[in-house]
Amino acid sequence: MSQEQSQEDMSSRLAAVRERLAEIDRTLAVPEPLADQARWRALLQERARLEPIARKTVERQSVLEDLRAAEALESEEDPDAREWLRQEVARLEERLRAVDAELRLLLLPHDPRDDRDVLLEIRAGAGGEEAALFSADLARMYMRYAERRGWQTEILSASETDGGGYREIVLGISGDAVYSRLKFESGVHRVQRVPETEASGRIHTSTATVAVMTEADEVDVDIRPEDLEVDTYRSSGAGGQHVNRTESAIRITHKPTGLVVTCQDERSQIKNRAKALKVLRARLLDMRIQAQHSQIASERRALVGTGDRSERIRTYNFPQNRVSEERIDLTLYRLREILEGDLDPVTGPLVAEDQARALRGAVQG
Repeated sequence: MSQEQSQEDMSSRLAAVRERLAEIDRTLAVPEPLADQARWRALLQERARLEPIARKTVERQSVLEDLRAAEALESEEDPDAREWLRQEVARLEERLRAVDAELRLLLLPHDPRDDRDVLLEIRAGAGGEEAALFSADLARMYMRYAERRGWQTEILSASETDGGGYREIVLGISGDAVYSRLKFESGVHRVQRVPETEASGRIHTSTATVAVMTEADEVDVDIRPEDLEVDTYRSSGAGGQHVNRTESAIRITHKPTGLVVTCQDERSQIKNRAKALKVLRARLLDMRIQAQHSQIASERRALVGTGDRSERIRTYNFPQNRVSEERIDLTLYRLREILEGDLDPVTGPLVAEDQARALRGAVQG
């Protein structure tokens, strides 16, 4: 695509953004009935995405006007004035290129899931109790990261081990654009360290799998009551005598897929059922998305974060205080800070790399 065609394409897309923003503003100016609150929220989210483009468009227009004015005066007879104008034109052209680069990034197709809350599932892999302890470390890391970003977290279900680790834990994380920052976390995480029980000081390698699923609305996944087998049983583990006296724990089996979800964290059977259905709905949506991804796997392999659970995406090496992100060849010697929730130095480059690939694809297209 030539530079002139690129400029025309951008102008056309910016005009479409302005038109859509005006349409949203007209809609939002009319009070909506309570039944349309979901649509209202969706429009507000879309407006929040388009507004930075509109502001950057105003900045671009201002730079263009200044550039045209400077170019019109370049024939100034005063040598000092001509030199200053040449410098000013060069500066404005550079600024225009920078603004256009920012706009191209803002105009990339929006993943509609980016604004969604997530269910983050961590399962111990190879390594026995050490893998379970590593799962607990990862859960704590994500909860600390959520706290730093002002997100809310909730433990939806957990299966603890006697040693204080997790065989499996599911976190609900809600807030601003949660999925956009966590969507590249799916995959196999590997840890290399000396377990506390290792007398010889030998380094062990263990793994845990992370699955990041967008929280599903009822309209996303249709769950028929006849497809569910619901069992109740007495909870076990921490929670006092009450937990063991009542059959408040819930096990839901989705018969068409064989998926089984359990929840025993709440004293109320109703609350446990609601949490279990929330997890089941997210897993069913994730299964659908994974099936779609498998159909275009040859194209997705070139992208960061295909979501393939079999990928080993990151290594946490304790002796070297090192975290290695293997998809983008990133190495950071700040493992302890990252495990304390300082995850942006990892997620930021992953997001940037994904955007860069999308930009290259847009240019080639």
